[in-house]
Amino acid sequence: MGRILTDKDVEPAVKGGSVYASGGGGWADHGRMLGYAAVGVGKPELVSVDELDPNDWVATAAAIGAPASTTPWEMQGIDYIKAVQLLLEALGETVAALMVGQNGKSSTLNGWLPAAMLGMKVLDAVGDVRAHPTGDMGSIGMAGSPEPMIQTAVGGNRADNRYIELVVRGATAKVSPILRTAADQSGGFIASCRNPLRASYVKKNAALGGITLALTLGEAIIAAEKQGGAAVIDAIAKATGGSILASGKVTAKAVVYTKEAFDIGTITIGTGDRAMTLHVMNEFMAVDDAGGTRLATFPDVITTLDPEGLPLSVGQIEIGMTLHVLHVSKTVIPLASSVLDPSVYPSVEKAMGIEIARYALDGGT
Repeated sequence: MGRILTDKDVEPAVKGGSVYASGGGGWADHGRMLGYAAVGVGKPELVSVDELDPNDWVATAAAIGAPASTTPWEMQGIDYIKAVQLLLEALGETVAALMVGQNGKSSTLNGWLPAAMLGMKVLDAVGDVRAHPTGDMGSIGMAGSPEPMIQTAVGGNRADNRYIELVVRGATAKVSPILRTAADQSGGFIASCRNPLRASYVKKNAALGGITLALTLGEAIIAAEKQGGAAVIDAIAKATGGSILASGKVTAKAVVYTKEAFDIGTITIGTGDRAMTLHVMNEFMAVDDAGGTRLATFPDVITTLDPEGLPLSVGQIEIGMTLHVLHVSKTVIPLASSVLDPSVYPSVEKAMGIEIARYALDGGT
């Protein structure tokens, strides 16, 4: 049977999601708003894919963009609901459950509110256990598919007349950039519902159990908090199956916001032979040591924790901060088919100027 999500699940979802956010994945307060709104208006139920009929429709509730403090974004709970409603109208059929494209500070909870409002289930599956920069990476194998999909986007800064509603049909790889442009035009962050697919397909292609992973991690963090930061960091490493790759002071930060709604650049921790470079595209995508040797690469989880064990997003990191870099190998997390799809990597490699696919698609870390 499914698990009814309650107000006691909101904080664990935000805290666990924040670690899997890998430096991106939205805003913790936005996640709390979505979660408390969902449990206030209904009884969102978390179900496994085996509790659905194989022919049931499942759609992905998501948020798109890189909402830095530098952009005038505004997203309300109603925007997530409207995005799903627009998809339902376009599909002309009912959707049984909503999954999310990734875990994150708010993205773990993206499906809760529309599911509670519209009588759907919250599927315990994600397009990617960790957060990622492009919709294709969470599209559970649809990135290279010619099959026309429905994608919607809703939201924007009302005061600036940036509010947008958008329904697009087309092959996933062709319509995903349109939604990124909408995110930028709306103020940097927009609610989305996309890619209705049958439960039988989702079962084969999604990262199953991804929401429970975030909830379990969040519960472990909360249990450790009374003992202080070191205990929290230990609890995170233990619960994720990860380890601390490095600790040190931030010595450089060179990250810029692009018109495609991406934050791209590098963050350096430490100096000299001990320096480590974190490569950023919204999230942490790779880590190199001082000699240029690759230590971690997407879809590994790469997360920066402050001394209290709080995961920091790219936008929160400043020169002089002491950070611990958590690394969780892709070999210990469920992987969706899209992170194993070579077609999702060229655009990211081009934007970042580094190799990702060679590491992401091999069997090791």
